[in-house]
Amino acid sequence: MTQPTDIRGEHLRGALSLAASGIPVLPLRAGKVPFGNCPACAKNACGGRPNMKVPGSCACPRPCHGWAAASTDPGVIGSPAWARAWQEAAGVAYHPGGAGLTVVDLDNAEAIAWARASLPATQTVPTTRGEHWIYRSTMQSANDVRPGVDIKSLMAYARWLGPGTGVTASLPDPVRALAVKEPSTVYRAPQALSVPLGGQRETCPHRTPTYLDRGIAMAEQRITGAREAVHATVYRTFLAVLSTHGRCGCLTEAHTARLFIAAQAKGESARHCTDAWTNALTTLGL
Repeated sequence: MTQPTDIRGEHLRGALSLAASGIPVLPLRAGKVPFGNCPACAKNACGGRPNMKVPGSCACPRPCHGWAAASTDPGVIGSPAWARAWQEAAGVAYHPGGAGLTVVDLDNAEAIAWARASLPATQTVPTTRGEHWIYRSTMQSANDVRPGVDIKSLMAYARWLGPGTGVTASLPDPVRALAVKEPSTVYRAPQALSVPLGGQRETCPHRTPTYLDRGIAMAEQRITGAREAVHATVYRTFLAVLSTHGRCGCLTEAHTARLFIAAQAKGESARHCTDAWTNALTTLGL
């Protein structure tokens, strides 16, 4: 006679096996979510765990605080404080960031098609609706970075669905760029580039035109040398130039034109260049 499978026992055994290989784990309840906090930790009254965004001193022995409770310690995972959670568990999750990994969670066929066209091949795990693409190294976690795509790494958990197939590749720049958030586009009345900044001309604190010219040349090189995440690189470069020379009034149409030309040579549109410049001005309050 075939004996029924002890699914909950399998979850615990699987979790212990993962922990032994250095992957921090935690139990998941029905609905693919972590177990809720105990009364002492409810609404973060305890201050949170030390490894959370707002570091706290909570040392609760229960699997509280979601991803932050993930552990590789078999004494913790198999402890009486975790026993009830394992008895009710519907699955196992792991903390990718704690294992030095980033998971690109692709929720539909369109997202998978984008990944296959845009990202390097890596370890791939089938999910209920799509695939997890797993890369070496960590980054900030972010949801909805593009349609059907979430990033799970430093402050998130992912369901353990098996080892999948393929060899884990290094985290590529296009994935990092997905989490770069720029200010929302602020539309202003059109400005002539001959007056790129509001404000009066002041004495340049950097003393010589040569200093400015060298800075513009370095900014051009930064844009020209970008191999990935060009959109984000253009914005950050504009922001850096304006933060250095945005208040002294020494930037001219010739300087801004050089930056725009470098950006458009990398494929940026004139509209995006203008928007990125305006956003940088707004961010700096210029």
